[in-house]
Amino acid sequence: MVRFIQRMIWLLLLMAFVLPQARAQSAQTAPPQAPPIEPKAIDILKASCEMLSAAKAMSFTAVSTYERAARNGQPLFYTTRNEVMLQRPDKLRVITPGDGIPDEFYYDGKAMMAYVPSQDLVAVADAPPTIDQLVDAAWEKAAIYFPFADVILSKPCAVFEEHGINSAFYVGQSKVVGGTTTDMVAVAGDNVQAELWIGTADHLPRMVRVVYPHEPARALYQTEYADWRLTDSVDPATFRSEKAAKGKPMAFQPPGLREPPPAQKPPAKP
Repeated sequence: MVRFIQRMIWLLLLMAFVLPQARAQSAQTAPPQAPPIEPKAIDILKASCEMLSAAKAMSFTAVSTYERAARNGQPLFYTTRNEVMLQRPDKLRVITPGDGIPDEFYYDGKAMMAYVPSQDLVAVADAPPTIDQLVDAAWEKAAIYFPFADVILSKPCAVFEEHGINSAFYVGQSKVVGGTTTDMVAVAGDNVQAELWIGTADHLPRMVRVVYPHEPARALYQTEYADWRLTDSVDPATFRSEKAAKGKPMAFQPPGLREPPPAQKPPAKP
């Protein structure tokens, strides 16, 4: 019995001495945690932004999918296709064949024009002198939203500076998205979480998926990019349409918003 007690005392002393050293050694050899913002991820983003901002003129196709809840709460997904042509700093054309009612948008640095071919309706308004300003003006005047807006701005990376980035890391490569090899990068800020697929060779975006974590529905927004073509200039006639200009005029305002009827004069007294 005495020998058993001696052995137990010896084991307890040994554990008291060995365990702290083992823990200290484990802490020293544990790999350091990855930084919240990886330089490789930032380099990929910057290379893409520089490629886009350096382009004097470009065209691409953007297919955007957005989520909306049905009356029973089930998520439904809707898709639009935009065929985009632009020349910096003051020319833009967006043809939207569907889904929804097809429409066309033209901007030449002086005026912006929205045209609905199926009804031959056209709305025209004065426009600011740059594409950067146009993006905000189109939304403020007529609730016209371009889901690809970030890639046509003069400083595409400004969106990250504006919202701030809490984390950015390299996910890996894909050979499926966009029919080419892409680098996948994940970024997150206080109000947005996004994953981007960027061409490894040409640094052009192929797909962007975004979730706004504080949005009640936490809906998914996705835009796929294809048919990229970067050039020096575009025929100025591309950014106007004679047919659209001759359409039936309508107010340049959000869809469904009608002008109040003119006030009626009170009936004459007998």
